[in-house]
Amino acid sequence: MVRLARSEVIDPNEVTIAHVINRTVRRCFLFGDDPISGKNFDHRKAWIEGLLKHFAAHFGIDLLCYSILSNHYHLILRTRPDIVSSWDDTEIARRWLKICPRRKINGKPGEPSISELDSIRNCPEKVAEIRSRLSSISWWMRLLNQRVAQRANKEDDESGRFWQDRYRAIRLIDEESLVACAAYVELNPIRAGIADTLEQSDHTSIQCRIASEVETRSAGERRDAFLAKLTLDDTNPFTPVSQSETGLRCSDKGFLPISTSHYFELLDWTVRQLAIGKKIATPRSTPSILHRLGLTPSNWQSLVTQFSDCFCHIAGKADRVETMRSHRTKSRFNMRQCSRQLMGS
Repeated sequence: MVRLARSEVIDPNEVTIAHVINRTVRRCFLFGDDPISGKNFDHRKAWIEGLLKHFAAHFGIDLLCYSILSNHYHLILRTRPDIVSSWDDTEIARRWLKICPRRKINGKPGEPSISELDSIRNCPEKVAEIRSRLSSISWWMRLLNQRVAQRANKEDDESGRFWQDRYRAIRLIDEESLVACAAYVELNPIRAGIADTLEQSDHTSIQCRIASEVETRSAGERRDAFLAKLTLDDTNPFTPVSQSETGLRCSDKGFLPISTSHYFELLDWTVRQLAIGKKIATPRSTPSILHRLGLTPSNWQSLVTQFSDCFCHIAGKADRVETMRSHRTKSRFNMRQCSRQLMGS
């Protein structure tokens, strides 16, 4: 199948939610127990988590969910060009220099100097380019993959490709696809057989959220503070909201129409149905969220176990996918017509 250009799937000027996946070269276990070398690389998962926290604090992108396995990782990201557009030139320069620092102090990005800030904010063209990068999933993934690959190759004294191919992106266009994809991402370690419960699913957003609910932590020190809030304050995960005041994430907007406790219950119920060879009875009634979203238990199980197989570029109900496709086709047609008119004039 011919891959679509990123611009065909993700519009850089609108709030977009996407599920992204990336795999190591030849699907080797370069983040876990590698049978070829006999080495364990679990510590590299912590590298990725550290970068995710750093990027969530400085990019104009919300990190909704993530899971890191032995040979690939999953992220659900929401771009926030609406928030980035509200930042002044100094803020644009400061954030970029924190992501791509020119100086490091004790291994951490140093606070940008006035001259470093001026080198960006005094150049309108450079400011415009960096402003677009700060809400770009492509730049998030580019820098994340580049830094992990360079560090791993240096550790192994190797060179060459570390990642199998460019990352795969699936756009999520409605609540149904979003909640199903979130469950798919959160339950990856359990489906892969490397964890038995949600709490034991290391290097996942669900483990962070559960730990934050269980642990008694002071304000601003929650383990999941870099993740987007889970519960929506309104009914639309795509509507604008002001940026976060904590500085640990882009915004304080949630993304699912359910409470945290109900989300935990939904995942717990789902994983019990996924258990193979275990004598676990299906509850008499399924969680109400499935009924509200118009999903049957069998459809739900198919979505959370085969999400990346069910969807290629866009995920959502058939009628909504067709509506989006028609809208984009019409937009491209209008652009071609306008171009012809301009050339003819």
